[in-house]
Amino acid sequence: MKGKNYKIVSLYCFFPFEENLIIDLKNKLLEIENKNDFSGLLIFASEGINGTICAEKTVIDIVLNLLNKYTDNRNLNIKVNFSKKKVFKKLKIKIKKEIVTMGIDGINPSQDNGTYIDSANWNKLIKNQNTIVIDTRNHYEVSIGTFQNSINPNTRNFSEFPNWVDDHLDSHIENKESTNIAMFCTGGIRCEKATSLLKKKGYKNIYHLQGGIIQYLDDIPKEENLFEGECYVFDKRVALDQELEKGSYLICHACGMPISIQDQKRKEYRKGIQCHFCIDHFSDDDRKRFEERQKQIDRLRVENHKIYKEQFSKS
Repeated sequence: MKGKNYKIVSLYCFFPFEENLIIDLKNKLLEIENKNDFSGLLIFASEGINGTICAEKTVIDIVLNLLNKYTDNRNLNIKVNFSKKKVFKKLKIKIKKEIVTMGIDGINPSQDNGTYIDSANWNKLIKNQNTIVIDTRNHYEVSIGTFQNSINPNTRNFSEFPNWVDDHLDSHIENKESTNIAMFCTGGIRCEKATSLLKKKGYKNIYHLQGGIIQYLDDIPKEENLFEGECYVFDKRVALDQELEKGSYLICHACGMPISIQDQKRKEYRKGIQCHFCIDHFSDDDRKRFEERQKQIDRLRVENHKIYKEQFSKS
């Protein structure tokens, strides 16, 4: 990994997490951030831990050792890749009711979930004519890449998924006793929680991709890969390509939608101000604010570049 200084670790774990331990772990992680170049987004809740962290390897090792201590060495469902640049500005730790918000009481993946399917067996399962494949991610994630012939629930957020199940799932199932239901997401957490929901509702033959798309792309050779497009990620990289390198998408800072190279050439696109997705969603006053914000961002970049060049020339 020559030239790639930052290790990026995505992780999650469903387990009973006591409130006093949540606060204690948060404080210890903030202490590590205070002394090191450590960034990321972590979500803690009584049902477990979810997030992505970014730092040099030695710092990542310290953090993972700490997380293992607080989770009693449970499986953290770790996915690893690398970057030359930081993919987060700073460390954010959020304490919520759920580590991935579904909004349904009585869902407990640590006690009851579907059957894990590893990358090696995923292709065989989803090629089975008796299998339906469901993408449990949001519509904007699905729009830039997904598995062949998968069902898109077209949700804006994960909390809409239970309603989609109630209103639409049965129309995709020919035989509840024999149809396989295979679900996937970015790193495995949403599809795992989705399997718990379906089991609670009485569905059978429920499977989920272990480690999600990221693990699949890492495991499966390109010539055998059934994932099409890029994989959206919730950090500065926006999306990862088939080799888990930074993809071709940017984020529209007005609406947050991923913007392709082709989208950036459209007449509606103005960097930091609008794109074809949101051109009718904001007022002229909004766009003036966005324009001023973009000017400030551009000025800061120029100033930082000058400082870097001055420091480099002195060294």
